[in-house]
Amino acid sequence: MGSRWSPYDNNGGTCVAIAGSDYCVIAADTRMSTGYSILTRDYSKICKLADKAVMASSGFQADVRALQKNLAAKHLTYQHQHNKQMSCPAMAHLLSNTLYYKRFFPYYSFNVLGGLDNEGKGCVYTYDAVGSYERVGYSTQGSGSSLIMPVLDNQLKSPSPLLLPAKDAVTPLSESDAVDLVKDVFASATERDIYTGDAVEIVVINAGGIRRESIDLRKD
Repeated sequence: MGSRWSPYDNNGGTCVAIAGSDYCVIAADTRMSTGYSILTRDYSKICKLADKAVMASSGFQADVRALQKNLAAKHLTYQHQHNKQMSCPAMAHLLSNTLYYKRFFPYYSFNVLGGLDNEGKGCVYTYDAVGSYERVGYSTQGSGSSLIMPVLDNQLKSPSPLLLPAKDAVTPLSESDAVDLVKDVFASATERDIYTGDAVEIVVINAGGIRRESIDLRKD
Protein backbone atom coordinates (compact mmCIF):
# COMPACT_ATOMS: atom_id res chain seq x y z
CA MET A 1 0.00 0.00 0.00
CA GLY A 2 1.38 3.39 -1.00
CA SER A 3 1.71 6.35 1.31
CA ARG A 4 -1.41 8.45 1.83
CA TRP A 5 -1.46 12.16 1.05
CA SER A 6 -1.36 14.38 4.13
CA PRO A 7 -2.21 18.08 4.46
CA TYR A 8 0.65 18.37 6.95
CA ASP A 9 4.42 18.13 6.85
CA ASN A 10 7.01 18.51 9.59
CA ASN A 11 9.81 20.88 8.59
CA GLY A 12 11.81 20.23 11.75
CA GLY A 13 13.83 22.80 13.67
CA THR A 14 14.15 23.65 17.34
CA CYS A 15 13.10 26.66 19.44
CA VAL A 16 14.20 27.67 22.95
CA ALA A 17 13.05 30.46 25.28
CA ILE A 18 14.37 31.53 28.69
CA ALA A 19 12.82 34.18 30.96
CA GLY A 20 14.91 36.19 33.41
CA SER A 21 14.14 38.82 36.01
CA ASP A 22 14.26 41.66 33.47
CA TYR A 23 14.88 40.00 30.11
CA CYS A 24 13.76 37.18 27.82
CA VAL A 25 15.90 35.19 25.38
CA ILE A 26 14.26 33.41 22.43
CA ALA A 27 16.26 31.37 19.93
CA ALA A 28 15.67 29.07 16.97
CA ASP A 29 17.80 27.41 14.35
CA THR A 30 17.50 28.39 10.68
CA ARG A 31 17.33 24.98 8.95
CA MET A 32 14.09 23.99 7.21
CA SER A 33 13.85 20.36 6.11
CA THR A 34 11.43 17.80 4.76
CA GLY A 35 12.33 14.15 5.17
CA TYR A 36 16.05 13.85 4.47
CA SER A 37 16.17 16.97 2.28
CA ILE A 38 17.18 20.46 3.39
CA LEU A 39 14.90 23.04 1.75
CA THR A 40 16.81 26.08 2.99
CA ARG A 41 19.57 26.83 5.48
CA ASP A 42 18.48 30.41 6.17
CA TYR A 43 14.86 30.40 7.33
CA SER A 44 13.91 32.45 10.38
CA LYS A 45 11.46 30.72 12.74
CA ILE A 46 11.17 33.80 14.98
CA CYS A 47 8.41 36.37 14.48
CA LYS A 48 8.00 39.69 16.31
CA LEU A 49 4.30 39.99 17.20
CA ALA A 50 4.46 43.17 19.31
CA ASP A 51 7.06 45.46 20.87
CA LYS A 52 7.41 43.14 23.87
CA ALA A 53 6.24 39.80 22.45
CA VAL A 54 8.17 37.46 20.13
CA MET A 55 7.10 33.99 18.96
CA ALA A 56 9.28 31.10 17.81
CA SER A 57 7.63 28.18 16.03
CA SER A 58 8.56 24.75 14.75
CA GLY A 59 6.45 22.21 12.88
CA PHE A 60 4.80 22.80 9.49
CA GLN A 61 6.09 26.17 8.32
CA ALA A 62 3.17 26.87 5.95
CA ASP A 63 0.80 26.64 8.94
CA VAL A 64 3.24 28.74 11.00
CA ARG A 65 3.18 31.49 8.37
CA ALA A 66 -0.63 31.41 8.22
CA LEU A 67 -0.75 31.66 12.03
CA GLN A 68 1.66 34.62 12.03
CA LYS A 69 -0.48 36.49 9.47
CA ASN A 70 -3.63 35.77 11.49
CA LEU A 71 -2.06 37.11 14.70
CA ALA A 72 -0.66 40.18 12.89
CA ALA A 73 -4.13 41.05 11.56
CA LYS A 74 -5.73 40.66 15.00
CA HIS A 75 -2.98 42.74 16.60
CA LEU A 76 -3.50 45.52 14.04
CA THR A 77 -7.21 45.56 14.88
CA TYR A 78 -6.33 45.73 18.60
CA GLN A 79 -4.02 48.70 18.00
CA HIS A 80 -6.73 50.61 16.11
CA GLN A 81 -9.27 49.95 18.87
CA HIS A 82 -7.03 50.60 21.91
CA ASN A 83 -4.31 52.88 20.50
CA LYS A 84 -1.52 50.80 22.07
CA GLN A 85 0.53 47.67 21.55
CA MET A 86 -0.69 44.39 22.99
CA SER A 87 1.18 43.20 26.10
CA CYS A 88 2.92 39.83 26.13
CA PRO A 89 0.36 38.18 28.51
CA ALA A 90 -2.48 39.47 26.31
CA MET A 91 -0.73 38.15 23.18
CA ALA A 92 -0.29 34.79 24.94
CA HIS A 93 -4.04 34.61 25.53
CA LEU A 94 -4.79 35.63 21.92
CA LEU A 95 -2.45 32.92 20.60
CA SER A 96 -4.16 30.31 22.79
CA ASN A 97 -7.61 31.32 21.54
CA THR A 98 -6.44 31.39 17.91
CA LEU A 99 -5.02 27.86 18.15
CA TYR A 100 -8.06 26.52 20.00
CA TYR A 101 -10.43 27.98 17.40
CA LYS A 102 -8.72 25.74 14.81
CA ARG A 103 -8.68 22.64 17.05
CA PHE A 104 -10.64 20.44 14.59
CA PHE A 105 -8.12 21.11 11.79
CA PRO A 106 -5.20 22.49 13.83
CA TYR A 107 -2.30 24.64 12.82
CA TYR A 108 0.53 22.06 12.91
CA SER A 109 2.79 24.45 14.77
CA PHE A 110 4.48 24.15 18.14
CA ASN A 111 5.10 27.57 19.61
CA VAL A 112 6.95 29.33 22.39
CA LEU A 113 6.07 32.95 23.09
CA GLY A 114 8.41 35.18 25.05
CA GLY A 115 8.70 38.80 26.09
CA LEU A 116 8.22 41.12 29.04
CA ASP A 117 5.09 41.29 31.18
CA ASN A 118 3.42 44.44 32.55
CA GLU A 119 5.94 44.58 35.44
CA GLY A 120 8.96 44.33 33.16
CA LYS A 121 9.75 40.72 34.13
CA GLY A 122 10.64 38.13 31.52
CA CYS A 123 7.86 35.70 30.62
CA VAL A 124 7.75 32.55 28.52
CA TYR A 125 4.61 30.73 27.41
CA THR A 126 4.71 27.23 25.93
CA TYR A 127 1.93 25.73 23.78
CA ASP A 128 0.66 22.55 22.25
CA ALA A 129 -0.94 22.51 18.78
CA VAL A 130 -4.48 23.20 20.02
CA GLY A 131 -3.87 26.13 22.36
CA SER A 132 -3.22 24.64 25.80
CA TYR A 133 -0.57 26.90 27.33
CA GLU A 134 1.37 27.56 30.50
CA ARG A 135 3.65 30.32 31.76
CA VAL A 136 7.05 28.85 32.56
CA GLY A 137 10.60 30.01 33.24
CA TYR A 138 12.01 28.26 30.18
CA SER A 139 10.79 26.02 27.39
CA THR A 140 11.77 24.31 24.16
CA GLN A 141 9.80 23.02 21.18
CA GLY A 142 10.66 21.14 18.02
CA SER A 143 12.70 18.21 16.79
CA GLY A 144 15.60 18.81 19.19
CA SER A 145 13.49 19.56 22.26
CA SER A 146 13.98 16.10 23.81
CA LEU A 147 17.75 16.70 23.73
CA ILE A 148 17.65 20.28 25.06
CA MET A 149 14.99 20.09 27.79
CA PRO A 150 16.99 17.82 30.15
CA VAL A 151 19.91 20.28 30.00
CA LEU A 152 17.64 23.24 30.77
CA ASP A 153 16.04 21.32 33.64
CA ASN A 154 19.48 20.55 35.05
CA GLN A 155 20.81 24.10 34.72
CA LEU A 156 17.75 26.18 35.58
CA LYS A 157 15.63 24.06 37.97
CA SER A 158 12.31 25.87 37.71
CA PRO A 159 10.34 25.88 41.01
CA SER A 160 7.38 23.54 41.18
CA PRO A 161 4.02 25.27 40.61
CA LEU A 162 2.72 23.23 43.57
CA LEU A 163 4.99 25.01 46.06
CA LEU A 164 3.37 27.59 48.33
CA PRO A 165 3.84 30.48 48.45
CA ALA A 166 4.08 30.59 44.65
CA LYS A 167 7.43 31.63 43.21
CA ASP A 168 8.16 33.57 40.03
CA ALA A 169 8.87 31.31 37.06
CA VAL A 170 12.05 33.17 36.12
CA THR A 171 15.57 31.83 35.88
CA PRO A 172 18.42 32.94 38.14
CA LEU A 173 20.88 33.49 35.27
CA SER A 174 22.10 36.87 34.07
CA GLU A 175 21.23 37.86 30.52
CA SER A 176 24.69 37.09 29.14
CA ASP A 177 24.77 33.69 30.89
CA ALA A 178 21.36 32.81 29.45
CA VAL A 179 22.57 33.66 25.93
CA ASP A 180 25.68 31.52 26.46
CA LEU A 181 23.51 28.62 27.68
CA VAL A 182 21.32 28.88 24.57
CA LYS A 183 24.40 28.75 22.34
CA ASP A 184 25.68 25.68 24.21
CA VAL A 185 22.42 23.70 24.02
CA PHE A 186 22.03 24.39 20.29
CA ALA A 187 25.63 23.40 19.58
CA SER A 188 24.96 20.15 21.46
CA ALA A 189 21.56 19.39 19.88
CA THR A 190 22.97 19.97 16.39
CA GLU A 191 25.36 17.05 16.92
CA ARG A 192 22.48 14.59 17.42
CA ASP A 193 19.45 15.99 15.53
CA ILE A 194 19.64 16.09 11.72
CA TYR A 195 16.75 18.58 11.54
CA THR A 196 18.55 21.22 13.62
CA GLY A 197 21.56 23.10 12.31
CA ASP A 198 23.17 25.68 10.00
CA ALA A 199 22.76 28.68 12.34
CA VAL A 200 20.95 29.76 15.48
CA GLU A 201 19.12 33.11 15.60
CA ILE A 202 18.97 34.61 19.10
CA VAL A 203 16.59 37.42 20.10
CA VAL A 204 17.01 39.20 23.45
CA ILE A 205 14.16 41.35 24.78
CA ASN A 206 14.77 43.76 27.66
CA ALA A 207 13.77 47.25 28.77
CA GLY A 208 16.05 48.73 26.12
CA GLY A 209 14.26 46.97 23.26
CA ILE A 210 14.99 43.96 21.07
CA ARG A 211 18.47 42.79 20.10
CA ARG A 212 19.28 40.06 17.57
CA GLU A 213 22.39 38.00 17.03
CA SER A 214 23.29 34.85 15.14
CA ILE A 215 25.99 32.19 15.34
CA ASP A 216 26.82 29.38 12.91
CA LEU A 217 26.15 25.73 13.69
CA ARG A 218 27.35 22.66 11.83
CA LYS A 219 25.92 22.40 8.30
CA ASP A 220 25.93 18.65 7.68
